[in-house]
Amino acid sequence: MSLGLALALTAAVPAASAPAVQGVASYPASFFAPSQPNTALDMLAKLPGFTFDAGATVRGFGGAAGNVLVDGERPASKGDGLDEILRRIPASSVLRIDVIRGGAPGIDMQGKTVLANVIKRQETGPKLTIAAAGQRAYDARLGGGLRLEGSDQVGPTSYEASLFLGKGFDDGTGDGSRVERDASGAVILNAAEKGDGDALTYKATGAVETPVLGGKLRIDSNLTLSPYDSLVDDRVAIAADDQIEHFHQEQATGEIGLRYDHAIGPAASIETYLLQQLGKFRSFDDFFAPGADADFNLRKDGGESIARTTLKYAPARSLALEGGLEGDFNWVQTHTTYVQAGVPILLPAADVRVTEARGEAFGAATWRARPTLTLEAGLRLEASTIASTGDVVQSKTLIYPKPRAVVTWSPDGSDQVRVRLEREVDQLNFDDFAASAASLSTGTVHAGNPNLIPGQDWVIEAAYDRRFWGAGDATVTLRHYRLSDVIDRVPVYDPAGAFDAPGNIGGGSKDEVAVALTLPTDKVSVSNGVLSGNWTWRWSRVRDPTTGEFRPISGLRHIDAEAHFIQGLPRWKSTWGVDVYHEWREVYYRFDEIDNNRLKTYVTLFAEYKPHPDLSFRVELDNATARGFKLEREVYNGPRNISGLDYTDVRDLEFGRLLYFRIRKTFG
Repeated sequence: MSLGLALALTAAVPAASAPAVQGVASYPASFFAPSQPNTALDMLAKLPGFTFDAGATVRGFGGAAGNVLVDGERPASKGDGLDEILRRIPASSVLRIDVIRGGAPGIDMQGKTVLANVIKRQETGPKLTIAAAGQRAYDARLGGGLRLEGSDQVGPTSYEASLFLGKGFDDGTGDGSRVERDASGAVILNAAEKGDGDALTYKATGAVETPVLGGKLRIDSNLTLSPYDSLVDDRVAIAADDQIEHFHQEQATGEIGLRYDHAIGPAASIETYLLQQLGKFRSFDDFFAPGADADFNLRKDGGESIARTTLKYAPARSLALEGGLEGDFNWVQTHTTYVQAGVPILLPAADVRVTEARGEAFGAATWRARPTLTLEAGLRLEASTIASTGDVVQSKTLIYPKPRAVVTWSPDGSDQVRVRLEREVDQLNFDDFAASAASLSTGTVHAGNPNLIPGQDWVIEAAYDRRFWGAGDATVTLRHYRLSDVIDRVPVYDPAGAFDAPGNIGGGSKDEVAVALTLPTDKVSVSNGVLSGNWTWRWSRVRDPTTGEFRPISGLRHIDAEAHFIQGLPRWKSTWGVDVYHEWREVYYRFDEIDNNRLKTYVTLFAEYKPHPDLSFRVELDNATARGFKLEREVYNGPRNISGLDYTDVRDLEFGRLLYFRIRKTFG
């Protein structure tokens, strides 16, 4: 049984008010009409009980998957984000969206417990969308973008292409105060900080899909250029003592990907992916201060080659089997230079070339044991050899089995319970292998560490999902992680000095509570409105490698939360709404300092007018609360376990409001 046939059999639900006990609920285009969405991504934002996941930025293909399929298939690209792909699908081209909870035979869940499948209409003829946007920042800087998207169908072959040019602003910079105090609390630096950062994006994509040798071939390609520039000026009472930091980076990524699907009889199919990606990165960080000038330069080149084949077999409507192989080759070469007060500083792992040859064998089975009970079991076996040359010469081979089991019980059409047990293995970040600079104005330079091994965990997850009011949904998820070989921050000692670096610190634990709510407001006399939100709380416990005491994992946010309200006003052909993103904190425990980063609450107000289905005008007030960024550093004279506090450095920056306007027109 093919994937498309399985979806058709299990998702034959005419409207959202009739949820399928089998775990697949279908939402036709008419369900989204009151909110007048423009794209498939807009529609996904209004799905009950669904939180969009664009996928992970990791090497390989299997672990990079997001939680959305398009016509039952995943994209043949990694460099073209899933959100960008969905943004290029006009809402008028969407027939329906199916939400699969807990798995179903014939549906590749890609390691997710909840998945959405965007089913497009069969269309012919050319289509062109033009969107132009303008943005004005609080300090009178101007940004915006131009997006062109086109598609056509010529016989059985379809073509897609897009071009995007844009300029945005870095809200991690801003204007405010910077105060340094010594251990006694006396002020040693009091500066007014002024900072701004601008990011440019130039991106082109192209795709073609056509029948080949009884199957279907799709080729995707993309090229992205993304320069960035920022300037931070700390102004003190004496102008000659001002501190200025200028950072500039240039990044280019190109990719071509291929996907080929072929049916093998009525019950089996084979799916093959090939992908090649190349990238180049350059950054220049220059700091100017009396007697303390510094320069840090980084050059990095890399590439990735992937081949993946999956065989799917459905011997019965209640059973689906799949298995396959994936092979990857990755490489990255970095070169760094660091000069302080005119003196070159040799950093650990400054020049490193890293290669990885990785293979993965995988198999999974999904069995609907009863109409209300689905069982999923799978095993992935990953083996990789990682070698480094240059400043660090070494090679190591890693082998990890990764079993997974999911049980889904749906006693009725409204309730569902899901339990997952899985062994997860993190992927090493090649950026951790080489030296880097966090900010020269703070004197923070990090060493590289090619001696890392991946962090691992066993996770057990339980989720309860309750659907109500036709389009309402509430989900509570509990997760417990048993961690080993956690990657955190450790000291690296070198003849040039002691440096902060990533490193393995042993075992630990992490717990999460996640709540998701979708609430249609018609029941409370607010017609065509939807209130939704996601909240996740986290607690962790690891042993600090410097002090030996227990503490949370560095950089782990204790809470992530966001809430959204949107209301359609069909009479005025309009929608309006508000998005609220809760503040977050990240604390990094380095051997000689503790960094506390806080990004405050962000609020967006928006309204959109659609005089015609193919024409829309949108206006937004972004960062309505003038959210800012606060960085607090506690710097010690040496290792925190044996040294006293040297000084504190507090930056409290505000990034002002932005006004955004967009016009979008579709032809064809």
